Formats: sequence, C-alpha cells, structure tokens
Amino acid sequence: MLDAAAFAATATTDGRPLVERRRRLSPAALAVADQKVGRAYSPIVIAGVVRLADFLLLSAVGLTLYFGYVVRLDGFRWEYVAAIFAMTIATVVCFQAADIYQVQVFRGQLRQMTRMISSWAFVFLLFMGASFLAKMGGAVSRLWLSAFFSLGLAALIAERLILRTLVRRWARQGRLDRRTVIIGADQSGEQLIRALKAQQDSDICVLGVFDDRNDDRALETCAGVPKLGKVDDIVEFARRTRVDLVLFALPISAETRILEMLKKLWVLPVDIRLSAHTNKLRFRPRSYSYLGKVPTLDVFEAPITDWDLVMKWLFDRVVGGMILLAALPVMALVALAIKLDSPGPVLFRQKRFGFNNERIDVFKFRSLYHHQADPTASKVVTKDDPRVTRVGRFIRKTSLDELPQLFNVVFKGNLSLIGPRPHAVQGKLQSRLFDEAVDGYFARHRVKPGITGWAQINGWRGEIDNEEKIQKRVEFDLYYIENWSVLLDACILLKTPIALMTKSENAY
Repeated sequence: MLDAAAFAATATTDGRPLVERRRRLSPAALAVADQKVGRAYSPIVIAGVVRLADFLLLSAVGLTLYFGYVVRLDGFRWEYVAAIFAMTIATVVCFQAADIYQVQVFRGQLRQMTRMISSWAFVFLLFMGASFLAKMGGAVSRLWLSAFFSLGLAALIAERLILRTLVRRWARQGRLDRRTVIIGADQSGEQLIRALKAQQDSDICVLGVFDDRNDDRALETCAGVPKLGKVDDIVEFARRTRVDLVLFALPISAETRILEMLKKLWVLPVDIRLSAHTNKLRFRPRSYSYLGKVPTLDVFEAPITDWDLVMKWLFDRVVGGMILLAALPVMALVALAIKLDSPGPVLFRQKRFGFNNERIDVFKFRSLYHHQADPTASKVVTKDDPRVTRVGRFIRKTSLDELPQLFNVVFKGNLSLIGPRPHAVQGKLQSRLFDEAVDGYFARHRVKPGITGWAQINGWRGEIDNEEKIQKRVEFDLYYIENWSVLLDACILLKTPIALMTKSENAY
C-alpha cells in the first residue's frame, strides 16, 4: 500500500495543480450523481454491534430467570451467574464459528435461523456435558435451564427478525453498498464487471466506468455499465455523490498510466485498488484483498473507517461535550466583552472547507469591526491589522475566537475536535488559492477538519504569508491522517493549551 504523505512529494510533474476548480460532468454522470443516497453503514461495525446485542440479550434472559425463580427457592449462588456469562460468551463464539455475523447472512432467514438454532443447542449440550462431568447435574435447576433455552432462543429469533428488517431497509437505501467506479472501459473492464456481477450476495454497486481514451479501445458501455467520463471527472463526481471504492481494471504493466491517474485521485477519501483478475504474475494469497472472489491489490485506503470512526465520533461527542460545558462561562465573558467593545453581532458564520471538500459553516466569535467584516476571508488578517478590534486581538492571539466551533463538533457534527484546520474557501497565499500553492492540498480533506490539530501544536498556526507555512501545514496534516489514533488525538488535545501559550507568534 502506498503512503499518502510520501506520495504527495510526487503529486505533480509540471508544477500545476492536478485538482481542477470545478469540472463539468457529462449528463450521464450527473444523472448518477444526483441520485439520493444515504451515508454508508460499516458491515464491520454492524456485526460488532450484533455480537454485543447477542451477549447482552442472552445475559439479560438468563439473569432475569435466575433472580426471578432460582434465587427465591435456593438463595443466591455465584455459580449460576458464572455459568450464564460463560454460556453467553460460548454462544457468541459458536455464532462466529458458524459464520452468521455477516451482513449477507443477516439479510436471509433460513440459513441464519438454522445455524443459530444449531449453535444455541450445541452450547446447552456442552453445558450439560460439563455439568455431568463435574458432578453438578443435580445442583442445576432443570426448569431454569429449560426456560433459559426456550426463552433465549425466542429472544434470539425475535432479534434476528428485527435485524433482518433493518438490514433489508438499509440495503434498499444503498447504505450497505460499496459504491464503486471502474477505471478502464475496455475488455479488461468488461471482464472485471462481469466477475463482480456474477457473485451472489455481493455488496459491490458499480456506478460507472471512466476512461481517458477516445479511440476504439474505450467502450461507451462495459457489461451494461455506462461510461461516465474521463479520469479527471472522478474527483468532481466523488464530491457530488458517495463513492466508496475506485477500482482499476488496467493491467499492472500499465504502471506509468496508473501512477498518473493516482496523482489525481489520491486526494479522495476512498479506497483505491488495482484489480488483479487478469494479472498473470501471481503473488502470495495474503498479498491480495478480495472482493468476493476477485483478487485486488490495495493502493490507498480511506482513513479512519469502521471502529476507528466510531471511536473518533465518541471522542468528539463525549470529550467535546465536556469541554463545551467547561467553556460556557468563558464564552459568556468573551461574548460580553465583544458586545461592549464594538457594535455588531457576537458570532458570525464563515464558509470553510469540510470533509471531502464540502463547504460547511463554522461559528466564530467576531474579532473584526462589523462594517469591515470579511466572511470569505479573502484578505488575510496581518499583524496590527486595523480591522481587528481590541478584544479581537486578544481572542485571536489566544484562539478564544474558535470556542464557538465546539457547537459545530457537538451538535452539527461537521467538525471534529482534532483534525486539519478548516481553511476559508477563499483563503489565499498572496494571489493564489491554497490548493494552487501546494500540491496535495485537498488530501487534507480526506478526514473531518478539527478545531486543533497536529500542525497547530507544532507551531504552524496563524497567518500564512509564505509558501513554507502552507506547505508545512499540509505536511503535518497528512502525517496526522496517516498515523491517526485515539491516543494521538488525546495527546494533541492535551498539548494544545501549551502550544497556545508558547507558539502563538503567527497569530494576529
């Protein structure tokens, strides 16, 4: 797999930005992009939640029956509680061994139910055998055991029926599909699409094919899938609609062409893979990842997905909520100071770049005189800028003007506590927009932007008046994206107050 931070160094060949401002898509591409589709749900997270639900449900049934019947007759005994938890854990393990923790299995009914009932019965037979060998068979209430088996099975069946309904609804909404675009509208592309379509219970949804060639080798339709445009169009297409996977149907021997295309696509928050279905050079099986039975080679992976995304969401909501509560008195004082210092609103909204280049509104305390407001940040605030109020100088220096962005984190969810700082959409270095000044700039937007980040605690905050400052910000942001962890987020959060006091020379 390629390293994005290292790949940024080779992102251009002629010094021009490889991501165009806006591309006009073909009518066919627009028709696909304009289809309403919900946010994707991770099959890995769904399976994990179902495992937890099984454990909690069976534990609740067993303990309820125990305290409601056995304890009243025989008193409390820890052996029963231990047996209940051991049986529920063994059940989850058996369900895993029976391979029923898959979204494709959740959609069905017969296969799911037969495997579940068999596994549940096996656990009880195992428990009875262990009780007999330990000479404890007479000490176990047969009525409790029978009720636990029957009611536990009924609870599992009811849970699976509800889950089946939910999964089928999510499937109809496209939330479980891996929305895929294919690069290569030729015979290789046709073979790949047919191989993907031939698989049963596949979650691959091919949206279209893209190809730069205009000669006879580029087909207008590949195995019933339309050609939507050129490779350059994929970036704009992926920002209009949800794309989860970019799959190259080109042979590995086309190394130069593939690299040129990767230079355009690596800024997107999607998985990028190279199909190996026509590759005659075979690697070890572990070298491949598989889409059903189709072997692929991983090139780039979307950052912060599955459980990592859940952990980051919880970190933002829980820790962000605590910080917001603690900051409310300070925010009230800042608001009062702004109101007394100069006429105008206390807060203002500013358009900034969000995840995947979306435009988002972020909240800030007003630090400029209201009649000189610059909501698009087209003119950078400089040292001793006359537009900045007296209170504004202090809150900008201390970054107190950013505190209202906690509302973005906790309530709107379009910001994270930690991440690349969201720059204003018209942010410029001299007369050039930031993405024109530094290669790979848009790769910062592969994750949700944050209030503070790795670049900020390392001194790269405040005014951007030369190319090195924006280059360093991008470099540190890409490092953060490639090396993210909850511990790194916690470390950045703890170091932020220190950085505000010791590394604020560029903040005006």
